[in-house]
Amino acid sequence: MADPATYRPAPGSIPESPGVYRFRDEHGRVIYVGKAKNLRQRLNSYFADFSALHPRTQTMVRTAARVDWTVVATEVEALQLEYSWIKEFDPRFNVRYRDDKSYPYLAVTLNEEYPRVMVMRGAKRKGVRYFGPYSHAWAIRETVDQLLRVFPVRTCSAGVFKRQRQLDRPCLLGYIGKCSAPCVGRVSPEEHRRLAEDFCDFMAGHTARFIKRLEREMREAAAEQEYERAARLRDDIRALERALEKQAVVLADSTDCDMIAFAEDELEAAVQVFYVRGGRIRGQRGWVVDKVADVTTADLVEHFLLQIYGESESVPREVLVPALPPDEHAMTELLSEQRGGPVRLRVPRRGDKKALLETVERNAHEALKQHKTRRASDLTTRSRALQEIQDALGLDEAPLRIECYDVSNLQGTNVVASMVVFEDGLARKSEYRRFTIKAVEGQDDVRSIHEVITRRFRRYLAESEKTGELDQLGERHGEAAGEPGEPGAPSRSGAEEGAHQPIDPETGRPRKFAYPPNLVLVDGGPAQVAAAQRALDELGVDDIAVCGIAKRLEELWLPGEDDPVILPRNSEGMFLVQRIRDEAHRFAIAFHRQRRSKSMTASELDNVPGLGPARRAALLKHFGSLKRLKDATPEQVAEVPGIGMRSAEKIVAALHGGVPAGRNGGTGARARTGSTRTGSTGGDGS
Repeated sequence: MADPATYRPAPGSIPESPGVYRFRDEHGRVIYVGKAKNLRQRLNSYFADFSALHPRTQTMVRTAARVDWTVVATEVEALQLEYSWIKEFDPRFNVRYRDDKSYPYLAVTLNEEYPRVMVMRGAKRKGVRYFGPYSHAWAIRETVDQLLRVFPVRTCSAGVFKRQRQLDRPCLLGYIGKCSAPCVGRVSPEEHRRLAEDFCDFMAGHTARFIKRLEREMREAAAEQEYERAARLRDDIRALERALEKQAVVLADSTDCDMIAFAEDELEAAVQVFYVRGGRIRGQRGWVVDKVADVTTADLVEHFLLQIYGESESVPREVLVPALPPDEHAMTELLSEQRGGPVRLRVPRRGDKKALLETVERNAHEALKQHKTRRASDLTTRSRALQEIQDALGLDEAPLRIECYDVSNLQGTNVVASMVVFEDGLARKSEYRRFTIKAVEGQDDVRSIHEVITRRFRRYLAESEKTGELDQLGERHGEAAGEPGEPGAPSRSGAEEGAHQPIDPETGRPRKFAYPPNLVLVDGGPAQVAAAQRALDELGVDDIAVCGIAKRLEELWLPGEDDPVILPRNSEGMFLVQRIRDEAHRFAIAFHRQRRSKSMTASELDNVPGLGPARRAALLKHFGSLKRLKDATPEQVAEVPGIGMRSAEKIVAALHGGVPAGRNGGTGARARTGSTRTGSTGGDGS
């Protein structure tokens, strides 16, 4: 922990203008982003009376190693820049909202020629209109089933739509009248789009005109003695009414607003949002947040509005909150710009809106209670697992960051390695890395582990040196680094995923290999562990623990030890180590299969004289697959740019001349990781 006095800005150096500031740790990583109307006043509050700060704020200030700031012209610009930096740097001490579950939306794909109605989760797509979110997917499907009687929009997938089009007959929904069957031309694209737009209008709350229109048509049909048609229209009206009954009327028909309420304690807060459109509750959503700093309800409201509406186009005309944000005027102006129209922030004091906000608050309290029940077990388990690993391996501190390495190959070919990262017992997939191992004679798992560990920690030392963090490490790095090709230097021919953009010390962008682990875990026994330790020793890194896990008996091997460490098979520590090892194994197998697939696809073209990688790629791109290329005539092959008739004849002759496919082991070969064959049980990819 750093002493705040060591990096406190000099008196008078901080401007009194609005701006955004960033606290960084010793690695240059941004750990907190804040904004202020007066930068000098706000930053001085962190250093003036340290004992008066909230305990979590004290932790943040001690974790930081320096602070910088950017001056802006207005408070609105400060809000926008704060939002951008929080999104870019993901600071650990900032309030970050995360969903307590995944919510389904009702989506209408207006970006397609024939719009489709579907249930959708995840990130929103451009050109798709969304309604919700809903608490349960079955609630959406019931509503859609009722509405399809009146608005028979297609609900089938693209594959089903294409197949029915080829068969020239509609699916079951088309036969029973719940789809207008655009696949067989019963309606034109324009007519189908009008149905989809009417569906959207009804879901948006414009319901009265559709019911009135159906009632008028029903009376006309009855007057003309078309009783079957009148009965059908009557049933349509009832279907719309049943769909409306599922959406409770809470406010006046013209009311469009979001109602936000919080339930909080000293450490966490839960937030619930009710989406009211046309006076009806159209959806509900919840988040949970860790209060890593001393924040008030007003601060939580500001962070929530900034993060949830920061890039959203669905900002309502009115947002009801339990407390107004500190910079109410700036926030209102920002939301109005985002919406393209006026937005009103207010706290309801009485009436129906006050009563509904109290209901939202009760839901927030219930969500916080359920979250605490779930998290208590999870946190306890992870903490116990890390403590067991620390005790078993004799570590000075709990291994809060564990990196696990695994090697995968097929009979010595396509050798790859994986690095997975677990922080606080949870996978941090953004830190995963993949390595391509240089193919040399006699390459085995031991040499591969040595190469990977060398390359990973050489990058760590190099990036640390660039930011001036090395101190004593700088001497070790200077002695052991070398140049490519020198003894002890890592191979530069391999590909480290994302390993070519180190951090910019001025911006704080994440460096790919910048943060050292507390524990290096390798998949293997004493030989692999010794290779990893030797790689660290050659680089002069002596403050990182190394351990290996052997598959046969799930033993933990430490460098230089004759006997393994045995964790109880039902212990939380063993479960965590196994989970980390299995994740590294899955990640390595996925990368290996990807590379093997690429090499096997083009293997039959390798022996064609004069056919290089570019023309092989052009052929595969033109025909789509090797099978289609085999079925082509020389004239068709010659149509590919860069391929002449003579080359085309050679290619066709080679493909039909019995050149063996899959020279690297064929389809019957099995990938292996470490010393254990895994067959087809590896991961699906990542």
